[in-house]
Amino acid sequence: MGPADVDDAALAVMVADLLGRPPGRVELLTARAEPLAHDVPSLTTVGRWWVSGTARTPAGEEPWRVFVKQVQAWHHSAFFAGVPEPLRKVAAAAVPWRPEAGAYRSDLRDRLPEGLTLPRALAVLDLDPGLCPDSWVLWLEDVTRPAVPWDVTRHEGAAHLLGRMSGSAAVAPLADVGRFDWSARHYVEGRLRLQVLPALSSEDLWAHPAVAAAFDAGLRRRLLAAADRVDALAAELDAHPRRAAHGDACAHNLLPGPDGVSFTMVDLGFWVPQAAGFDLTQLLAGDLQLGVVPPADLATLDEVCVRAYADGLAAEGSPVPLAVVRRVHALALLLYAGLSAVPSEQLAAPAEVLGPLCALRADLARHSLDLLDATA
Repeated sequence: MGPADVDDAALAVMVADLLGRPPGRVELLTARAEPLAHDVPSLTTVGRWWVSGTARTPAGEEPWRVFVKQVQAWHHSAFFAGVPEPLRKVAAAAVPWRPEAGAYRSDLRDRLPEGLTLPRALAVLDLDPGLCPDSWVLWLEDVTRPAVPWDVTRHEGAAHLLGRMSGSAAVAPLADVGRFDWSARHYVEGRLRLQVLPALSSEDLWAHPAVAAAFDAGLRRRLLAAADRVDALAAELDAHPRRAAHGDACAHNLLPGPDGVSFTMVDLGFWVPQAAGFDLTQLLAGDLQLGVVPPADLATLDEVCVRAYADGLAAEGSPVPLAVVRRVHALALLLYAGLSAVPSEQLAAPAEVLGPLCALRADLARHSLDLLDATA
């Protein structure tokens, strides 16, 4: 684990906490770290591990397992090497890396609305800046659960709880606990300006057979017209009052509980204040961006989630007009998912994978544009 490792004494304290045993009454018998593979590259995650073993406690010999993640500012990442020198200052500010540490160091877990929770943090440790500048390590309880299908009802329940979290007076003081200045403007100046918009301007992209088959000339024109408006759209989104938001509330980051109506939030790297409705983007688009077919047509699923989110806000005594939630969602969906729907980074994938992915992504782009027009 390199710099992310801890000594046996510190690990024994964490294991005692995890098992609910008295400090000093836990003896580590075995301990093993296994790197965790992850299909989606991360700009800020250095490594992930399962650390497990056995311990002798007052209850006898007990097994234990924890999840460990090391995070760094992305300007220390190998990905940053491709950023042109004149753009590096802007690019460095475009990806949050501190908010998750702030969230886990706070009592956010105790403030969340009923039905929503976080893994219990056993430790959040800053690393030696001489060895790993701008880097920290998170040790969490294991909250893995069997995979379950995400149907319309599960999306609706998640949207309602995300709305309640956004409207919660108890959560509100911790909305900016990570103290990272990040907004739609930063996203435009970073990912959109550096990666997405240049790709959309390439004739080679649109000429690719899989792209051309899914993204017709009309859809291409609409996307390029929206791309010309990104600054105005981002300014409109940033003008809305900001509240607590997960920031990346996709199905992979909302682990359903055994009762089907509760969720455990993970991966809080984008825990920064956002407008009411922002979290609906990844809830709707996250799986679809990976090529997973949604449980209903996008317009139907979208409307169910928007209404459930607005109901969640109202349940916390913090109502926001449905039209406002829908407009915020339209702006965020277009900026964060619609414009990047053309899978320019996956064009080398086999045709049997790329074709269906492009078809799903084209539906997402079309829906985001239709919703933007409908809420104008």
